[in-house]
Formats: sequence, structure tokens, C-alpha cells
Amino acid sequence: MIKVYVNKNKIIMTGHANFEEYGKDIVCASVSSIVTTSVNACLRVEANSLVYQEEYDKQELSKLTIEVMSDNKNVLLILENMIQMLEELAETYKKNIKIIKED
Repeated sequence: MIKVYVNKNKIIMTGHANFEEYGKDIVCASVSSIVTTSVNACLRVEANSLVYQEEYDKQELSKLTIEVMSDNKNVLLILENMIQMLEELAETYKKNIKIIKED
């Protein structure tokens, strides 16, 4: 299961969707697409808007940490949209992705 931990200035994603075998996992592909597009959009709006760190286990991404460094309205809107899209995905694939909002 992919777990997405969200708080005010940090988003942490861990795990794997395990919906299907590697290369055929539509949940993993969806999460990757949503997150990559959103991070790239933020960085285009403001180059130093966020910092991200990828951690790998056996050559597979196992943890992604996104730290928000900006209060730019457009950057925050993009990230809010990213979380909303991940929440919609989690509604459909409850066994594969979970969003956890922290204070």
C-alpha cells in the first residue's frame, strides 16, 4: 500500500501500491504521474519552491519526501490539487493507497 502523509510543509510517500505486477500497476503509474507532474509544475512556477528527496530499496523508489519551501499561492494550489487527485485515487483503490493528514 502507498501511504501519503500530509502536513503543512511536508508530504511523505512510502510503500508500493501492489495492485498489479511491476510494469502493469495502474495505481503506481497514476501516483507517479500525478506527483511528477505536480512537482515539475511547482518548480516551473518557482525554482526553489520545494525540495524533494527520493530513497530507494533494491533499485525501487520506496520513499519520497517533498518539503514545501514557498508560500507562493500558485505553488500551494498545485500541491493542493495534487493531494486532491491522490485522495480521489484513494477512494477508488482503498486497498492500494491511503492519505493520512497530520497536524
